[in-house]
Amino acid sequence: MAAVKLALYKPHRLSDIGGRLVCWWTRSPYSHCELVVGDECYSSSIRDGGVRRKRIDISGEHWTVVPLLHVNPLAVTQLYASTKGAGYGWLDLLAQQVLRTPFEDRSRWFCSEWVASALGLARPEAWTPGMLAEHYGVKS
Repeated sequence: MAAVKLALYKPHRLSDIGGRLVCWWTRSPYSHCELVVGDECYSSSIRDGGVRRKRIDISGEHWTVVPLLHVNPLAVTQLYASTKGAGYGWLDLLAQQVLRTPFEDRSRWFCSEWVASALGLARPEAWTPGMLAEHYGVKS
């Protein structure tokens, strides 16, 4: 099975107001993240309504891709199998990232929460795309 990569997205369109707001709030250049196994990207996406797998061209300058050689691809695909189609975690996102309250809804996910969970990181709901970048040595 293919190696796992972390793909971090920088908003680059003027119309990406939400992404720019996330970057401002988290003080990071990154507004979204994906885990890549082979040519498939796994995450939870606002645009796609929640947890999904799809092919995304991550070759553009607005993506930063980091190989995660220590991560077992099965951890990604198994989490996906158990969460496929789960809704986007709006309430989790607002509670954890904005209000800093301990609310947690395991039936819905936001991107960095899903990715951190697949990576086996403690308190996945507390992670942002920028925190993941920093954790894996990406220099902004």
